Amino acid sequence: MPPVSKSRRPRRRSRSRLILVLGGAASGKSQAALDKAGRKGPKAFVATGQALDGEMKARIERHRATRGADWSTAEVPRSLTDWFRSEGSQYRTIVVDCLTLWVSNVCGLRIVGKDLTDTVDELVQAIRRTPARVVLVSNELGFGLVPMSRAARAFRDLAGRVNQQLAAAADEVYVVIAGQSLRLK
Repeated sequence: MPPVSKSRRPRRRSRSRLILVLGGAASGKSQAALDKAGRKGPKAFVATGQALDGEMKARIERHRATRGADWSTAEVPRSLTDWFRSEGSQYRTIVVDCLTLWVSNVCGLRIVGKDLTDTVDELVQAIRRTPARVVLVSNELGFGLVPMSRAARAFRDLAGRVNQQLAAAADEVYVVIAGQSLRLK
């Protein structure tokens, strides 16, 4: 049998590139994520935050102003996996900001005893089915004080487990402190 010429080989579907950007509040992680996202379009910014009050609305508007007009914005507070399954393949670049809010939105007030391992696995699988460069932004809550309430400690621990799971699955992991990005993986 003659060898298959390169031009007749089926094209392999490109694999997604998963990048996790961690940092504290106001550390510069959102800007670092945009910088790491690259320039390939079409581009989507997936926002998990909800404008439930005036301060959050202003914060969302400030974030929106930092992106160019070439970014499509999707507001997806809970159903990230569904969004990636239905919309993710349309984009070459996707930034999801922020997974800590997503965890809060998914769990609501029932944090204590919550396990999101399967939910995060499904999200990673959905991301890996897209051909996009995907940058996930998440808060690193473990650098702060130990929270006073049981529920706040449970949330911090759950967010930490989600970050660990995503970091293990990611191709690259960065931590941002004072606007400076350090590659961990």
